[in-house]
Amino acid sequence: MIVIDSSVWISILRGATNAQTEKFHAIPRLRDVLLGDVVLLEILQGAQSDQHAANMQARMTKFQLVPMLSPDLAVKAAMHYRRLRQRGITIRKTTDLIIGTYCIERGHALLHSDRDFTPMAEHLGLRIA
Repeated sequence: MIVIDSSVWISILRGATNAQTEKFHAIPRLRDVLLGDVVLLEILQGAQSDQHAANMQARMTKFQLVPMLSPDLAVKAAMHYRRLRQRGITIRKTTDLIIGTYCIERGHALLHSDRDFTPMAEHLGLRIA
C-alpha cells in the first residue's frame, strides 16, 4: 500500500507535473493508494470555499480513507519525535509526524515532496515510494 502525502495531492489536484505526480500516475492499481484522514484534513484546509472543498472531497472518494491516529500511534509518534530530537532534528509539523509514524508502523510506503519525511526515512525506517 502507498500513502500519498498532501504535498503530492495538492500538485495532483492543481494538474502539476513533477517527479512525484509522475510516480503517482505510474501506480498500477489505484486501490493500492491510501488516503489518510489527516492528509484529507490538510487538503481540505486549503480549499478556497465550501464548494471548492466539496469538489476536492468528491474527487478523493475513489481512494480508501483510513484513520491515521490512535492512542497507540500517538505514543509511537511522540517517541519518534524524541528520537529525532536527540539527533538534533526537529519535525516542523505534527501532522507529518503522524503520517510518517502511521506508514512506519503499518509498513506502507509514502509518496511525498516534503523535507520533514527525509529524516524519518534516514533514521526511523520510513519507506519512500
